[in-house]
This record gives sequence, structure tokens and C-alpha cells, in this order.
Amino acid sequence: MATDAGGPGGIHAEDALGKAYDARLVRRLGRYARPYAALVLSALGLILIDTVLQLVGPVLTKRVIDIAVPARDGRLIVRYAALFATVLVAQFGTEYGQTLLTSLLGQRVMRDLRLELFAHLQRLPVAFFDRNPVGRLITRVTSDIEALNELFTSGVVAGLGDLAILFAVAVLMIVTDWRLAIAGFLVIPFVYLTSHLFRAKVRPAYRDIRGRLARINAFLQERLTGMRIVQLFGRERDEMARFERLNYGHLDANLKSITYYALYFPAIEFLTSVALASLIVAGAGRVRAGTLTIGTVTLFLLLVRRFFQPLQDLSDKYNTLQQAMAASERVFKLLDEPVGPAAPPLALPGSTPTPHAAATAAPAAPAAPAAPAAALVSAADGDGSRRVRGVTIAFEDVWFAYDLAHMAADGRPPAKPEWVLKGVSFRASPGETVALVGHTGAGKTTVVSLLMRFYDPQRGRITLDGVDIREMPVADLRARIGYVQQDIFLFAGDVASNIRLSSASSDADVQRAAASVGADRIIRRLPGGYRYELGERGASISVGERQLLSFARAIAADPALLILDEATSAVDSEIEAEIQAALAVLMQGRTTIAVAHRLSTIVDADEILVMQHGEIRERGTHRELLARAGLYERLYRLQVGEAPRQPGEMDASEQSASAATV
Repeated sequence: MATDAGGPGGIHAEDALGKAYDARLVRRLGRYARPYAALVLSALGLILIDTVLQLVGPVLTKRVIDIAVPARDGRLIVRYAALFATVLVAQFGTEYGQTLLTSLLGQRVMRDLRLELFAHLQRLPVAFFDRNPVGRLITRVTSDIEALNELFTSGVVAGLGDLAILFAVAVLMIVTDWRLAIAGFLVIPFVYLTSHLFRAKVRPAYRDIRGRLARINAFLQERLTGMRIVQLFGRERDEMARFERLNYGHLDANLKSITYYALYFPAIEFLTSVALASLIVAGAGRVRAGTLTIGTVTLFLLLVRRFFQPLQDLSDKYNTLQQAMAASERVFKLLDEPVGPAAPPLALPGSTPTPHAAATAAPAAPAAPAAPAAALVSAADGDGSRRVRGVTIAFEDVWFAYDLAHMAADGRPPAKPEWVLKGVSFRASPGETVALVGHTGAGKTTVVSLLMRFYDPQRGRITLDGVDIREMPVADLRARIGYVQQDIFLFAGDVASNIRLSSASSDADVQRAAASVGADRIIRRLPGGYRYELGERGASISVGERQLLSFARAIAADPALLILDEATSAVDSEIEAEIQAALAVLMQGRTTIAVAHRLSTIVDADEILVMQHGEIRERGTHRELLARAGLYERLYRLQVGEAPRQPGEMDASEQSASAATV
């Protein structure tokens, strides 16, 4: 049984908690609040007004007890009562406005951060996603951003309000009667000690909750994506048991934090009652002696209650601040991840560029040469047919190791690199088809990944029409490529939007691309045709139908370079024959790189590269490689069900030719 990730040092383990206040992080967060300075200032203004209003009620109560009641002045009592009611209405308005403004501030900052974070995730290199679980990244975009929302809505601004109330109440108490003030402040050291113990206990509890939530997110994402496998192998009961352990762990962590709160708030309430008792004891003798009025004692009893409530809130807000600092550190660490090769900055819809995007935008890459750009345009011949110019692709002594690619981000060089490609060199010209064959793990798909700049080689270079692709804007490079992969991925959405991933594709282009690979017959049978809504990953249609749509998607962009990674593995023989016939037309003028396990699909390739252990061991046409009786010949005969020839042995055709000669 596999163990759940996320234990100490696990892939879902949370980073250690940092300082409760980090000036560097606060300054960085402040940049996101800066566009909403009017909201911040308005909220602070309402907080100051509310602070003053909170002092009016106790002062009016004192005057009623000390002045109006002894004088039996009913009109004065009514006047004070009306004023107090007015103050309560004003307090309602200020608290409503404060809550509305801080919530609006938090939601807008959260929106901007989440947009920037998602835009940044789209620009990160593939190597980053190789080493970071999806569930953890989802937690960054959801839970961690939500923690920052709490910081703005009930943290910083509200905390400033609590400090303002503490200061105003303390000043009023000291100015009114400093001896009673000291009696009320006697329990403050105990309040501080209780709050300190509470913070020390609840911080790791919060960290544990976030770590367990990240593990639940990762577990759900993986199991729901692989539900077919779970059901196929009858793993429902076992996976339920694992999820139950994760769920109960999350429950236990939450119950632990709830226990701390259940102890903390009654303790603060008890200390508040002690402070009230000390005020009564300290004031009783002076009231009897006539040196202190009952109204003053009542004023202090009301003020002490208002004094300890912000103290209690500040302890909770301290934890909010601490969690927000930890969350912001993780979010900014993700935002500081270096973007993919020459990734263009993304403009966020409906907003100005965010501070981070402006600061970290990649420098403009050199413009692509003018000549290859023409390959993207389908010119029209005199008869109206479409004519495409391909590009020249060249691999020049290319070496690549995945562990070195990951080391570029981790900073930990491997003891001995595991080279996946070793000195690979080949050339594909316009109109030519170059096929890559070999055993699983030979490096074929890695060649495709390097060509699309998901990774960069550690040695050697890859050129497009003589230009190193590392010197080209990656968007321009990928715009020239039509890619059909073995692991088909379709998005939830209608058929047309999945074919039209290139914004330049019109409805006519989409329909023409679908017709060119025979997908239009399948689409017409779907309810709604091109508007038919596909399920997640295209689950509502068959695998073969998905592959036809992926062909149409690749062709719709009218690419100069076609990359076919075992592109017909999921279709039956009849559909494969139709696709091969369509491809014969579509590949005219284009450059094609085809990765194949079924060698029967690439017998007409202009050149076949036979790869083994990251090296090109043989190259040539189908006939040349069969005549060589090497690795390719053995692979081919194994696939067609014939025994490989022994060295020096002639096949049937060669034997017939030899007999005829004799």
C-alpha cells in the first residue's frame, strides 16, 4: 500500500512558518493595495469615526448617572437617550461601511493576485510541473490567496481599528481617573501571557490544517482524474480508506485548533471579569468617601469591557497576520519562479499590468526572421488550391538530461547526469517527412519536447531555417507547429473551441480542418454539431473521435511544421487509412516530424531515424534500412510477425532474385 504524501518532508508538506510580520512581504503586498488607496483611506476614516463613537455611549451613561438622575431631570435623560440612539445608528453605518470597504478591498486584491498567479503558472516551464504536484499548486491559487483576503478584510485595517480603540479607551481612562485606570490594567500581563500561549499553540495547528488540505486537494485531483483506473482495478474500497484517513486527519487538525479557541476566549472573559471586579473593589471605598462618583465607576466598567475586546481580537488578528505572511511568502515564491524560455508577458484582462508582471517581464526576444514567417501563410495557387511552405529543422549535436533541466530550477546538480539524448543530429527540409522510431525510452518524445521548447538542450543547438530556436520568441516558434500527441487532451467546451485553439482560425477554417481529416462526419452525428459540449478531457466521445479532433486542431492553424507523436494509435484501421490519405495531401510542402511505434505508418517517410538509448543508431529510407538488416529490420519483422533474419540470411525476395540470376 502506498503511503500518503505530505508527511515530514513530503511533497505536500507546508513550508515552515515565518515571522508574523515581514516588512519586505508587507511592502510587496502593499503594491497590490496601492491601486485601491481610496478604499483603504475611506475604511480608515470610518474606523476613526467609529472609535470616537464607541466612547460616546459610556460618557453619556456617566452623565446620566452623575447629573440627570440626581437632578431628576427627565428631559435631560430623554435628550441623552436620543443622542445615544443617534450614536448607535451612526455606529451601525460606520461598521457597515467599514466592512463593505475592507471586503471590497480584499476581494479586488485577491482577484488581481489570482489572475497574476494563474497567468504566471501558464508561463512556467514544463520542468516546474514535473516536480510540483497539481494539488499543491491548486492550494496556492485557492487557499493561500484566500488567506491574503482575510488579511485585508479582517486583518490589517481592522487591526488598526482595534489599536485605535485601545489607545482612545486607555487615554480616556487615564484622563478620567488614573488610579482606577491602574486597577483596570492590572490583569494586562496575564492577558498577554494567555494570548502568547494561544498564539504559540494555534500557529502549528493552522499549518497542519493547510498541509492536510493540500494533501486532500492532491488526492482528489489524482483519483478523480484516474477514476477509470480506480474502478477498473476495484480500488474503490482502498481509496475510500485512504481518503478517510486524510479526511479524519484534517478533522483532527481542525478540532485541535477549535480546542485552543475554546480555551482562549473563556480565559480572556475570565480575566475581563477579574478586571471588572478589581475596579469595583478599588472604587467602592472612594465612592463611600465621596471622592469618586458612581457614574465614573460605571464609565470605567463600560470602558474596560471595550478595552479587553480589542485585545482579544488582536490575538486572533495576530494569527491572521501570521498566516497571511506565510501564505504570501509561498505565493510570492511561486511568482518568483523563473518563467519558461522567452515566455511572453501576459496582459491580464480588464486590469493594468500587476507590479510583479511589470517587474519580471522577460526582455523582448529578437524578432524571428522574415522568411520563415511566410510559412505561416497559406498562399493560393492559380487554381485556388492551398499551398504551404515548410521550414527547415536541424538538430546539431544535441545532448539533453532531464535531471540537469530540473537542476536549473532546484540548484542541485546531479552527481552524474542521465543523458536522454546523446549527440543527436539530423535535418528535415520543407516537404520532407522525418520519422523517429525505436524502443520505449529511446528519446523520441524528448526530441519533440525540445523542438517545441518545453525544455532546452544542455549541449548543441536546434535551428529553424538556420536560426537557433532559443533566439526566437517562443510564441512565434509554436505558432508554426501543428502537434498531434499520443496522449490526447481536449478541454471541457464545445467542439469548435477545441479545434480553434488558435485565435486566427475562423469557422470556415475549423470546418475545413475537420473535413480534411474526416472528423466532420463524426461531428455531424453529435447533437449540436460543432456546438456540442464535450466533457472534461473530451470524455463524452470515444478515444478515436478525440484523436480525429486533435488532428483537426493541428491542421486548423495551417502550420508549417507538423509533429505527429504516434498520432494514429487510437484509431481503427479504416479511419487510420482515411487519415493517412488526408495527411498525404496535408503534408505536401510542410515539414513533418513523425514519432511512430507502428512502423507500418512511416514506410513512406523520406528518412527514418532509428533511436536507441538516446542515440541515432541507423538512418535511411524504409527499403534501405530493411536491406541493412540491422535494428530497424528486426523491429519491423517483429511487428509484422516474421522472425528476424540472421546475419547473412536472405529474405524471400532476395532468394528469388538470386535464383533468377543463376
